[in-house]
Amino acid sequence: MEAPMQPQPAPQPAEGEPVKHHVHHSYMWLESIRTLVVVALAVLVTNFSTIVGVIADGGLDGLPTGLALALVAGGSLLAILVVVGIVVAMRVVSYKHLYFIVGPEEFTLCSGVFSKKRVHVPYQRVQSIDQRATLLQRIFGVCTVLIDTAGGASNKAITVPYVTKQQAEWLRAELYNRKNHLAAVAAGAVGSAAAGAAVGSGAVAAPPVASPAVAPAPGIAAGAAAPGAPAPVGQPAFGNVLDIGSQAWDEVGGLFAGADVDTGRVTYEYGLTNKELFLTGLSGSTSAGLILLGLIVGLLQLVGNAFELFGDAANSVVASAVSYATSQAMGAVVGLVVVPFIVVLLVLWLLSALGTCVSYGGFKARRRDNRIEVEYGLLKHSFQGLAVDRVQSVSINQTFIRRLLGYCEISLGKIDAAEGESANNNQNANELLNKGLVVHPFVKVSRVPEILAGLIPEFADLPQDAKPVAKVALRRALIRRGIVQGGGFWCAVVAAILTAVLAAVGAAAESGALYLESDDLFLLSMGSVAAMGLFVWAAILFVIDIIGAVLWARESSFAFNRRFMQVSNGGLSRTTVSFPRQKIQFGCARSNPLQRRAGTRTLLATTAAGQGGTTTTLVDVPAEDAAAWLDWLKPGGNQACGS
Repeated sequence: MEAPMQPQPAPQPAEGEPVKHHVHHSYMWLESIRTLVVVALAVLVTNFSTIVGVIADGGLDGLPTGLALALVAGGSLLAILVVVGIVVAMRVVSYKHLYFIVGPEEFTLCSGVFSKKRVHVPYQRVQSIDQRATLLQRIFGVCTVLIDTAGGASNKAITVPYVTKQQAEWLRAELYNRKNHLAAVAAGAVGSAAAGAAVGSGAVAAPPVASPAVAPAPGIAAGAAAPGAPAPVGQPAFGNVLDIGSQAWDEVGGLFAGADVDTGRVTYEYGLTNKELFLTGLSGSTSAGLILLGLIVGLLQLVGNAFELFGDAANSVVASAVSYATSQAMGAVVGLVVVPFIVVLLVLWLLSALGTCVSYGGFKARRRDNRIEVEYGLLKHSFQGLAVDRVQSVSINQTFIRRLLGYCEISLGKIDAAEGESANNNQNANELLNKGLVVHPFVKVSRVPEILAGLIPEFADLPQDAKPVAKVALRRALIRRGIVQGGGFWCAVVAAILTAVLAAVGAAAESGALYLESDDLFLLSMGSVAAMGLFVWAAILFVIDIIGAVLWARESSFAFNRRFMQVSNGGLSRTTVSFPRQKIQFGCARSNPLQRRAGTRTLLATTAAGQGGTTTTLVDVPAEDAAAWLDWLKPGGNQACGS
């Protein structure tokens, strides 16, 4: 394997002219191959009925079968060639007008043939730099780079398509270096002479500037991993079986990947163990549930169509089925039908889990200088890089299953720009932008402090003195979660209404006021069974709602100190969000008449995380604690209050 290559200065242009970096030439022909496949499939599907008709009729308009098939195939081939030829011509022309410029103060992307477009991105506005590659792109060693700015949902991520892996790494290092350099100039850490040298014609890359030193967490030596933490780079720690395939991909690189580029010093890195990878796959697979829902809907539609199609014959079949259901043979039939159905669902679930595992193959999260990087994907590869100063929050998320197992998900809130069209085409199905940057999908809760200390030690001094919700919050939570928002309560209401309607219909049928046929009687009996099932389900949901309300009242709290605020919302699932005071865009404490009577308030703190911002809410905080928090929040307020 070739030694890592240092970022090279851009080639010297003519006097006063910026350097134009064109994307890789695979932009023309690789995308054309994809278009060829899509068009060929579309033409094949379109002409399938024609081909079947020619074969069935023995010809077409008097022409023999062979000649007719040849004409259809020739026409299809001509259509494919015309469409692909147009696409290739458009890609060739657009390739000549697609380039980017790394200037002294901003990044510029130029594109368009008839409608010219120039996108300017000041380096200070760079939020994150991601890259993605489909399977075909990975084979050829190219990828798509996405540059997020701090513009939120109103902006689209800047997409630079089809650059080589070497070029993408160089671009990422160059943008971060220039951003750090300008930040150092603004802070007065770099003299004006250095600034003048950096702000030249843009021909030469800005001098690499060392990232600000990161203070290690207490008890951790600088540059060393925490006790029990994953080993530094180069030591096989916390690996899994799929990492072998990921390492093979990295060694091969791709046809046009180029040599590796040294993008900075890694001080902390970890992956997924086999157990964590397997649990991530099982928890992230929902295909089996969707398939089950589809099968049930299809079965109901089939039964309804059978009644309409066969009429009286269906009624006799139903009567026979009801009598047969009471026989002992019915148990064997149910076993023959239900058992294979369950087996098929389990197989589909395991296949979905396997797909999730493959999508997380080669997962790595690391701290490199002053940024955080996460990459994963054995076939489709995704790389996300986020500057530490752009981290809006740290979230510890536990679903019900994760809580039972003692695991959680760690994610970092960041500003997400809306993606461009090409970015959506390459988006990994498992990447959920609203969740922020997931730095570990399934980890033991006991390892969270260790990971945060190594990955983002800037969040080391989080508040510890948590302030619980008010005592009256339990009673209010029981009413709110058990009745007003309770699924069990409203399910019982629906079941009661259904029972009343069915009872009225049955009474009308017995009195002779309403005549019901056999299929109507069957549906009436099934409705009664469904109502009883709803009552049982309502009781189960009601118990779950009550347990969730009790857990929420016991575990929900908030805390704040000089620099951070932390909010925990408990229940069957639990979420703890921590964010710096300076990242809070605005906050408020509101109350309704019932809360004012109970002496409680609802806290709302909004950060810029996500698309359009994220508001963290905590209900039923004691009024005096809410007042202290508002005093801490306002500019120049009492920052010493709290822990």
